[in-house]
Order: sequence, then structure tokens, then C-alpha cells
Amino acid sequence: MQINKVEICGVNTSELPVLKNNQMMELLLKIKDGDDEARQQFVRGNLRLVLSVIQKFNNRGENIDDLFQIGCIGLIKAIDNFDLSQNVRFSTYAVPMIIGEIRRYLRDNNPIRVSRSLKDIAYKALQVRERLVRVNAKEPTVSEISKELELPVEDVVMALDAIQDPISLFDPVYQDNGDAIFVMDQVQDKKDTDENWLQEIALKEAIKKLNSREKLVLNLRFYKGRTQIEVADEIGISQAQVSRIEKNALKNMKKYI
Repeated sequence: MQINKVEICGVNTSELPVLKNNQMMELLLKIKDGDDEARQQFVRGNLRLVLSVIQKFNNRGENIDDLFQIGCIGLIKAIDNFDLSQNVRFSTYAVPMIIGEIRRYLRDNNPIRVSRSLKDIAYKALQVRERLVRVNAKEPTVSEISKELELPVEDVVMALDAIQDPISLFDPVYQDNGDAIFVMDQVQDKKDTDENWLQEIALKEAIKKLNSREKLVLNLRFYKGRTQIEVADEIGISQAQVSRIEKNALKNMKKYI
């Protein structure tokens, strides 16, 4: 996504105005009185806020024009619902509204399709969660949410999991001036651990100590998956001899591992 794009949805972002707090308060008062011109001026004066928010989603591969339009919907909803009586800056109130609108858009357009019934349960669960947080001043458990919805816990968990946004391995987890730590840096590779690497080295060194016939038998048995009878036919000895060579080779290898 081109986040440094100058023109988005026909808007030249380099020429967007920046409103001071007192200007915004004056415009908000006029908007509450039904002044459409003040509303348009206020929206334009806060488009930079939308731009700053959509940067959080610049690793999703989404079209920046689409995200900008969705972000503007969130901005307009914030304007309509902002309470002037509360001692809160407009940007503090608007940013979560814009983010929420974009996340809903991303969920609804997720290539992993989620059924409408699951979405409905998930959204109701989120509403119940928000209400319980306000009432109890603490995060509710899934059991408490499911009890409010009168649904099995499993259904609520499944619904909430279904609407989770997929993340990229290259999404930053933490960044403090220096290099960022990405999701992929936190994923454990159980195959290529130091322990497995050292064991592999020890195994190769032990095999080097064997004679050529022992190496051949182990290679056919454990790397090519042949039976003892098949190995015996291939190298022209008896199955009993193959068994004896195999046992001696493994016994010798144990000395070096």
C-alpha cells in the first residue's frame, strides 16, 4: 500500500489544513446547530487524522483509497456521536472510532469467509463485553459473556476466533527507535533448534567412524527405507548378516554420540 501517496480519493493530502483545538471546538458548536459548512470544514480539517490511522494498516495489502474512504466514515460517525460536555479531545475520541470502522471493513472483506450467524454472535459478544467492562470496571471472562448471551462457551469462543484479523509474519510487535521486532522473530522453529543441529552434527561424525559396508547397510535401511531382506538381496549377503552388520554399526555409533 502506498502510504506516501499524495492524492488519495481525489484529495491532495499535502494541502490538507490542520485545525487548532479552539477552532475545532468552535466548529463543533456550529455543527451541533446544524451548520453544514462548518461540518465540511471540520471533516476536511481532520482528514490528516484519518491518514495517520490508516498507516497502522499499511501491511494488509489493502487499497489505500478504500481504507481512506472507510476511515472517513469512522470520522463522520465520531463527529455525530461526540459529546461536547465531556472533557475529552476530539482526536482521542475519534481515533478508536476510525480504527473500529476499518477493522469491521477488513473483517467483512476477509478472504476467509465467516458465516453471518458466527459474525452476529461475535458482535453481540463484543457489545456484552464492552457493557460488562463499564459496569464492573474489569475484563469479563468468556463464561460471563456466554452467560449473558445464553449461549454455550464453545460457541462464543468459536465466534470470537472467527472474526480475528489474520496477521502477517512481518507485522512489527515492538519498536523502540532501533530495529523492529516482528512476529516471525517470536515464532519458535522446533526443527532447527541448536539441540537438533548439534545432534545432527554428532550423528554425521559417528557415521564417519563406520566402515564402508556398515555405512552402506545403514544408508539402505534408514535413509532409503529398505527391509533387511531387500538389503541382503541388493548387496549379495544373507538377511542374518545384514542384521548383524546393522546391530554392530548402531552399537559403534553410540560410542560417539
